[in-house]
Amino acid sequence: MEGDGVARIPRHVAIVMDGNGRWAQQRNLPRHAGHKAGVKSVRTSVEESVRHGIEVLTLFAFSSENWKRPAGEVSLLMDLFMVALQREVKRLKRNNVRLRIIGDRSAFSDKLQQRIAAAEAETADNDGLVLQIAANYGGRWDIVQAVRRLATRVASGELTAERISEAAISSELSFSDLPDPDLFIRTGGEQRISNFMLWQSAYTELYFTDAYWPDFDARAYTAALDFFAARQRRFGTLGEQLPTTNPNPSDPTD
Repeated sequence: MEGDGVARIPRHVAIVMDGNGRWAQQRNLPRHAGHKAGVKSVRTSVEESVRHGIEVLTLFAFSSENWKRPAGEVSLLMDLFMVALQREVKRLKRNNVRLRIIGDRSAFSDKLQQRIAAAEAETADNDGLVLQIAANYGGRWDIVQAVRRLATRVASGELTAERISEAAISSELSFSDLPDPDLFIRTGGEQRISNFMLWQSAYTELYFTDAYWPDFDARAYTAALDFFAARQRRFGTLGEQLPTTNPNPSDPTD
């Protein structure tokens, strides 16, 4: 019920799609085979998000730190990104999904930047699920860009330093027009956020699963949503200040 501190369905789900390479290695396959297999899980997560009425789905496809990986793997990832944009955009359009790419595009080839712009333009009129792909994105990079823009406004006299607030910083971040992530999912067994949406995830519920990304199917996604549905979101208040008791009383946090 509304107002009881228990959120049933997240408005915004953010996923770190981890474990592709290890999934492939377990099968004696090259790492890029795992990345290709993971495309199926992307489709599933989009379909399930639409089915559950989620407003925003953000997928961490390529971090600003991933450039440190072997050049061959990075090249294959870029090729896969290019092909996926071309193949999936028609499916997104049919399903009323609007595509956005967040991150620093300047490091991508001109051809990939053009493909990104074309894919976004093709789905711009869709008013259903917003699918954000974080590519060459980092949470610290996002904050730095916001601070630079605010500093420019201060230098020009448009803004004073005293007027810089949390709201001012938030307004300069990526996807400032969308809700912050309610649920963070990371596959692959690691339990860290890896520089993903640092500012926006201040009160995000964190869910970690051992399933590798290519194995993250509809049932696994539902398990994550069930976890979220049982959470009491207090945002700094006490549980007894809310109308109902904590559905997960073993959790002492906040």
